Amino acid sequence: MSQYPVEMNVKPDVKAFFDEDTFTISYVVKDPMSKACAVIDPVLDIDYAAGRITHGSADAVIDYIKKHDLALEWIIETHVHADHLSSARYIKEQVGGKIGIGEHVLVVQETFGKIYNEDERFKRDGSQFDRLFKNGDTYKIGTMSAFALHTPGHTPACMVHVIGNAAFVGDTLFMPDGGSARADFPGGDAATLYDSIQKVLALPDEMRLFMCHDYGPDGRPYRWETTVGEEKRDNIHFGEGKTKADFVKLRNERDPTLGMPRLILPSLQVNMRAGEIPADHDGNLMLKVPVNVL
Repeated sequence: MSQYPVEMNVKPDVKAFFDEDTFTISYVVKDPMSKACAVIDPVLDIDYAAGRITHGSADAVIDYIKKHDLALEWIIETHVHADHLSSARYIKEQVGGKIGIGEHVLVVQETFGKIYNEDERFKRDGSQFDRLFKNGDTYKIGTMSAFALHTPGHTPACMVHVIGNAAFVGDTLFMPDGGSARADFPGGDAATLYDSIQKVLALPDEMRLFMCHDYGPDGRPYRWETTVGEEKRDNIHFGEGKTKADFVKLRNERDPTLGMPRLILPSLQVNMRAGEIPADHDGNLMLKVPVNVL
């Protein structure tokens, strides 16, 4: 990791928001030396059966930012999520901030632009986002330096964002007893995911890792913070003694048995637009349901 600007002496303040409907954890990450902050992986609420969008989860994040008089500089998406809708656009409209995602979102836009039969109004150039991060790109949150690691395998656009002694891993890995994310979505690959996980494990053992999801395996309370050292030692999918071949075999056997995420169809078409709900030609908000394509 010597090529990346790891700063373990910088300790951002991290506030977590757990969405029990989608088992998603969003974060407000504050610079301890200023009022600057970033939001990571915010959730937009949907009653899919009723076709109704609400903003309770996003408003909780916004209320926290306002209550503590914070200045929102970034809204970071670790990837194009398949299990929850992003509220990035809504939060930006309410309290500002720039929306950032990995540059390989273009691959996701091209793939799912075809699946959703999008017309020319849907741009496949990432222009819906304010910043497309390349591997190793740096940015600032107040006085803190942050950098992005490209960690494909779950999706082509996955990135881990390292901010001081805290890394926000998206779906690249889960808590040690949760293992790792599936690798069978379009553009996913188990061997690539293993290599990406090794990038994360090359960070210092004391690096705090913050998950995007936790499902409380075996009924334990939900948890979302661990360390590199704990993952290396205890992770049930890639921890001590497990080889790349073991990992690939496990994922290739396990992934076909998993059902599609409940919200994958609305999530992808919203999230590849940086949290904007698509509209029809008359301006009516409209979500599509492609049939027999996933």
